[in-house]
Amino acid sequence: MMIMEAAIRITGKQLAALAEIEKPQSPAPGHLLGKTRYSLISPGTELHALFLNDRTEPADTGYASVFEVEQTADDVTGFRPGDLVFCMHNHQSFQHVPASQAVLVPEGLDPAAAPISRLMNVSMTTLMTTTARPGDKVIVSGAGPVGFLAAHVFKHNGYDVMVIDPMESRLETVRASGISQAAASLPLEDPAWKQKVALVVECSGHESAVLDACRIVRPRGEVVMIGVPWKRYTDHYAHELLSLVFHHYVVLRSGWEWELPVQSGHFQPHSIMGNLGLGLRWLSEGFLDVQAYSRLMSPHEVQDTYDGLASRRFDELFVLFDWSRLG
Repeated sequence: MMIMEAAIRITGKQLAALAEIEKPQSPAPGHLLGKTRYSLISPGTELHALFLNDRTEPADTGYASVFEVEQTADDVTGFRPGDLVFCMHNHQSFQHVPASQAVLVPEGLDPAAAPISRLMNVSMTTLMTTTARPGDKVIVSGAGPVGFLAAHVFKHNGYDVMVIDPMESRLETVRASGISQAAASLPLEDPAWKQKVALVVECSGHESAVLDACRIVRPRGEVVMIGVPWKRYTDHYAHELLSLVFHHYVVLRSGWEWELPVQSGHFQPHSIMGNLGLGLRWLSEGFLDVQAYSRLMSPHEVQDTYDGLASRRFDELFVLFDWSRLG
């Protein structure tokens, strides 16, 4: 016998709704089963890849949830009923996930803050793979949720961080959060920054931002593309980019977070799951008051939530579904 629960689905272009789904009565071998407390929206992925595109079939969405364990499979150790656990799974009222893909939420950390470790993880892969070292100049281009967190991740680890974004409201948020170096455009002619930047973490996905990043980095400096180029914004030619890469000795590469393995290994100590655990620990230690930048929504408000994100109607950087409001 299955129990009926709810999940959020993208049902068409700019259409979202709650759908009924089945919940197993007990966990499969190696799994945890429990009720979702909060799930975080990833605006870039969920809007551009799902909500704003034509659809012929409904799509599940979401990849950052915190749930309370209700049951553990007999072969699972390290978890018990009542534990709060983070997982990379969908917006739905319950979670049924392999224990190997779950991370305990540190004691004392607000469960509404925990899913934000998922967006921290996006830039933590770059932190683990870059040749830039603490004390080096790092520019974060784009101060949306991922860029905002990337700036704090690098600042937290001792880098000299500047944030670039054309929206003054975002810059005000960045400055208020403790990062004073924030500007609407790259300081391309500033002798303190011109060709002295070790790393640009490019979070906007805009080709002009990538070109400017290639202009400002030092020889063998890195431009890491975290922002997805969802669409074309300009009429730039590839030659402009190639010339900068060739003549300025730029290392231009993808910032795809899955460059790291899911689990650590003998020759690869860093991993996705390890970074998620580290991000949760930083949050529990006071890394950033993420609740100050968060908005909680009811799953019943799913259409209004995605509409608000698409129209940039919300001031908060992080929007989460609060599953206690499902009723």
